[in-house]
Amino acid sequence: MTNTKRNKIRDSFDDKVYYLIVNIILAIVAICVLYPLIFVVSASFSSREAIMSGRVFLWPIDFTLEGYQLVFQNRNVIIGYRNSLIYTFFGTSLSVFFTMVCAYPLSKKELPFRKPIMFLFIFTMFFGGGMIPNFMLMRSLGILNTRTVMIIPGMISVFNMIIARTFIINTIPEELQDAAMIDGCRHTKFFFKILLPLSKAVMAVLALQYGVGRWNAWFGALIYLTDRSLFPLQLFLRQILIANQISAQDFADPEMIEAMQGMAELLQYSLIVVASVPVILLYPLVQKYFTKGVMLGSVKG
Repeated sequence: MTNTKRNKIRDSFDDKVYYLIVNIILAIVAICVLYPLIFVVSASFSSREAIMSGRVFLWPIDFTLEGYQLVFQNRNVIIGYRNSLIYTFFGTSLSVFFTMVCAYPLSKKELPFRKPIMFLFIFTMFFGGGMIPNFMLMRSLGILNTRTVMIIPGMISVFNMIIARTFIINTIPEELQDAAMIDGCRHTKFFFKILLPLSKAVMAVLALQYGVGRWNAWFGALIYLTDRSLFPLQLFLRQILIANQISAQDFADPEMIEAMQGMAELLQYSLIVVASVPVILLYPLVQKYFTKGVMLGSVKG
């Protein structure tokens, strides 16, 4: 057997060992990530007795929808769902649009004062006014306790804007805009007719990142909102979970204590699933663009 064949056999064996080790590691990581999710879903469909006794491991035990009935019997959950959908849809749409609006001119070398403007954007990533100045700003603008206060603040993420800017620089050739300009296409028309359709990949990434952030937002609502009809879902869930923390001192009957604690546990698992469903459903819709958009915009320039 020649040395070349021996090297090929050895390389082939080394590759198999390498891929075997990598697959084992990935399988372990996948199990560590997936099991908590599977457990939460299984517990949400299990009886409170099964949860308290620790019998829930992988599949629902004593299948029941009692937890979800408790969740949706609370009208605040419905109000919160409606508000969160409004904040997420309009907030994400405006965030993606204005992020692209900022990224497009900053991707052009001929933009006057391009570097100072970029410096001002980056400066905000490291320094902010703080919670109290932000509250005073919202109050002076007159948008406290309105839907606007949940949409306008934090509309643009500088990090996401840099990703979109880098995507445009690396993906949209300058020759394309030059050809469009020769045919009489101005910047506004080029942006809407050519740039945005060619930027679906990075816009999908931005939509996912903004959407998840908007859906999970609760601290801003805690500070800026007092009208319960405007509360997002996450704030209602926080209040429900806190309200269902059972203290043993409140009950003299041990059986009553155990029943109430079991109900609180069941309600918590059901609430987690209810709050996670929209995000879980959103990801498959943009997954095909996600990897491409992240990689093309990952090198910051």
